[in-house]
Amino acid sequence: MLDDTLLDDPAALQRADRDRALLALAGAGARVRTALRQADAAGLDRLRPDGRPRAVLVAGHGSALTAGEILAALAGSASLVTPLPPTEAAAPRTDRTGAPPAFTAGLGWQLPGWAGPLDLLVISSADGGEQGLISLAEQAYARGCALVVTAPAGSPLAEAALQVRALPLPYTASVLPDEGMPAVPAAEPDLPAEDPAALWSHLTPMLALAQKLGLTQLPYDALSSVADLLDAAAVRCRPDAAAYTNPAKGLAARLAGTVPLLWAEGPIAGAAAARFAAQLADRAGRPALAGPLPQVLTAHRGMFTGQLGAGADPDDFFRDRVEEPDPLHLQVLLLRHVPGTGSPEEPEGPAEVPEDDVRPRSFGVSRAHRLAAAHDVRLTEYASTLADPLLALADLIALTDFAAVYLGLAAAQS
Repeated sequence: MLDDTLLDDPAALQRADRDRALLALAGAGARVRTALRQADAAGLDRLRPDGRPRAVLVAGHGSALTAGEILAALAGSASLVTPLPPTEAAAPRTDRTGAPPAFTAGLGWQLPGWAGPLDLLVISSADGGEQGLISLAEQAYARGCALVVTAPAGSPLAEAALQVRALPLPYTASVLPDEGMPAVPAAEPDLPAEDPAALWSHLTPMLALAQKLGLTQLPYDALSSVADLLDAAAVRCRPDAAAYTNPAKGLAARLAGTVPLLWAEGPIAGAAAARFAAQLADRAGRPALAGPLPQVLTAHRGMFTGQLGAGADPDDFFRDRVEEPDPLHLQVLLLRHVPGTGSPEEPEGPAEVPEDDVRPRSFGVSRAHRLAAAHDVRLTEYASTLADPLLALADLIALTDFAAVYLGLAAAQS
């Protein structure tokens, strides 16, 4: 059981946040501005493409792959954007310093057989030491693909990008002040937790490139607006804001002791739901099932008819439960993008939609509400009413990223 009073103790949250995840998320807006500035300085602003590529392949792992999925959601059906996940893993080689290598250093990627001179390969890495990504760049160069590589300056991947005539863009790492806190030994040294704000260092140069290529219909100042939105979200979700005014703390408390089903209506909300599931696993150590409407209604139906979906305990009501752990129950979190339906009185950020909301719903959303109600499962709906899809996506991701971190910190202290 989560002791939600911990969420209202900023000092306890700071002590628990040993890798300063909250501070990294608070600096996400600054990361977007810095990444955009560095990409322009590296030559992206001088890029004059002849036309759009036939397909865009986005290779990476972790948040880099999530950024590719977001780019695909924003591009829609007008452009073919395909995330390229790793397909194999080998024992990584020890680097020159003798430090134990990360598992990701041994990952391997394979270029699709149809990729060729009409296509663009975008590679993004926060480490720059993955030999598999270097080999992938060499494959793409041999086939005549155009190449863009985002990696830390001076890394092996950044150096390889120059050899294959790629456009090299710098990866913007988090810069956190040294507060003298001792490092916490990792439970799995070769599988370290990812920087929670790394997504924006991968996504910013991708979106800036997509604007140049005409893959998206974003406004020219879209990324600057995203940075401002992330700054505002950091203020709303700051650690010293009380739980009843902090939407991320409220969402974290709501998900405690539950098995979340993260449902989404539309591709924008779908990308946010998939991101939230990954952050809950990485930051809170909680499993979550994510999927888009209407498919989830059939895919997750068995969850409602099973033990987790029961609204009442079928066992003896009068037995002593003092020594028993609290039972897990389902919690449906429905994310939506409903542009133009908000009112000036609504708070900033994604708003929790009341059950008796009179605004029109799609049949899939209405059926989701009926399914949850029929099995006494709590359904909570959050909607972003921002018209711009990128801003709506950032709106949802900012809230859920903070919620995942708060849930993990509070659970660790309980």
